[in-house]
Amino acid sequence: MTLTGLQTRSALQRYSAKRMQKPVNFYFAAPGAQAVSVIGDFNDWQPAANPMRRQPDGTWTTQLSLHHGHHQYQFLVDGQAVLDPRAQGIARNARNERVSVVAVS
Repeated sequence: MTLTGLQTRSALQRYSAKRMQKPVNFYFAAPGAQAVSVIGDFNDWQPAANPMRRQPDGTWTTQLSLHHGHHQYQFLVDGQAVLDPRAQGIARNARNERVSVVAVS
């Protein structure tokens, strides 16, 4: 193996926070809701990708493994997009809609 081959292989195996995933908990209080899911850039905004589970107190929860960085998301409550009141921030997506932001580090 050449030195260049070793350098390339070494670079691929190097630690990178961007490749790491961390568990992120999402909570949303909607006691009267029939269905809640989390949609965002991490699941291509697909409503069926991450349904949340109803807890006895009416809170909906799920845990997702997300890569390092800032992620935009919303909750989908009975088909209606809703911002997260506990979000770390608010941004605008490509369609100029307000979305919640979570930072993963």
